[in-house]
Amino acid sequence: MKIRRLATTAATFDAELEQLLHWSEETDAGIETTVAQIIADVRRDGDATVLALTHKFDGVQAASVADLAIPPAELKAAFDGLPEVQRQALQVAAERVRRYHQRQFEVTCQGFEFEDEDGNRLGQQVTPLDRVGLYVPGGKAAYPSSVLMNAIPAQVAGVGQIVMVVPTPRGEKNALVLAAAHLAGVAQVFTIGGAQAVAALAYGTATIPRVDKITGPGNAYVAAAKRRVFGQVGIDMIAGPSEILVLADGSAPPDWVAMDLFSQAEHDELAQSILLCPDAAYLDAVEAAMNRLLPDMPRAAVIRASLEGRGGLIHTRSMEEACAVSNRIAPEHLEVSSTAPRRWLPHLKHAGAIFLGTYASESLGDYCAGPNHVLPTSGTARFSSPLGVYDFVKRSSLIDISHRGAQVLGPVADTLAQGEGLQAHARSAAMRVDASGG
Repeated sequence: MKIRRLATTAATFDAELEQLLHWSEETDAGIETTVAQIIADVRRDGDATVLALTHKFDGVQAASVADLAIPPAELKAAFDGLPEVQRQALQVAAERVRRYHQRQFEVTCQGFEFEDEDGNRLGQQVTPLDRVGLYVPGGKAAYPSSVLMNAIPAQVAGVGQIVMVVPTPRGEKNALVLAAAHLAGVAQVFTIGGAQAVAALAYGTATIPRVDKITGPGNAYVAAAKRRVFGQVGIDMIAGPSEILVLADGSAPPDWVAMDLFSQAEHDELAQSILLCPDAAYLDAVEAAMNRLLPDMPRAAVIRASLEGRGGLIHTRSMEEACAVSNRIAPEHLEVSSTAPRRWLPHLKHAGAIFLGTYASESLGDYCAGPNHVLPTSGTARFSSPLGVYDFVKRSSLIDISHRGAQVLGPVADTLAQGEGLQAHARSAAMRVDASGG
């Protein structure tokens, strides 16, 4: 396996890094055309289109969309029927995810009020969304972890209704996915997928309720549909290929770091795995470990294609410089593989999730550590955050003006409105000045 090697001392480093990071997010014109037609058809014909496309793409024949619903009793039965080891693992993961997001809610989703010197009361009211749609991929793989990571923060935030959609090609339902929905408190599940499911959630049909926000990953058609319905509903993000960046001081066993790089590379051929280290000999050791370990990996072909196409081993002058390069990349997952990981934390500004120390493997974050695994990709960690309870609430400003406050603020608003040529605004403010005499 030939993985790209870069060095920050090279005159061509900046250009080579840009080439390594390049990923075209342009959507295929054919996908855009297909998705636009599907959305239009769902808006026009509702349930009929959903039924037709579910039969066409998933091979599932149903008399009505109601027949595609999975009742809560079936979700519970799936949970009860799991092998004990799977049931316990799912419960541990769900409890940790819930505990983390409950704490997040307490810290980030509180309202406030204060009174200024003129007796005005100003503040913020935080309220949950009424209804959200959760898209869970189906087909090639099952993602019970995505159910937990999307549904639990919505539930903690106080969302009134969670509507889950999951495609079931050929009618095959995944027990772990259904069990996760039961644990996460999802009461309404429809076995539909693709752009038609996104459109149904965004606009509503006779059977599927219209939601306020859609979250969850999907294929290119789902991503294109989410992009098109944004504005009609909220969305979490448009995610690109998965990424990991390991910032290493050379103290961890090379096999550990090699496997951590594999953990993202095995997602798909466009996933990106990068190692930054000031020790060239350690880069050699990790590369040797990857070549030794690769043949035993079930998804070896995918890992090889990912690492040879978009992977990189980068030799830096120092750990400080490695931190600076990491900030330029703004990775989805950042592992600080160091004996003193918190020493470098103040230097790191941009990452979706930061894993501190050699025992904090990225895979723990994917499943059971507690923080959300829905993270910004493709450098968007420069301005975006992980999915959290704050994505399932909204904020309303509170403005309670006293008589004295109207006397003080009225002339200010009057003057500014006059400057903007908005006479009704100006008069609205001026009318309240000395209007009641106290």
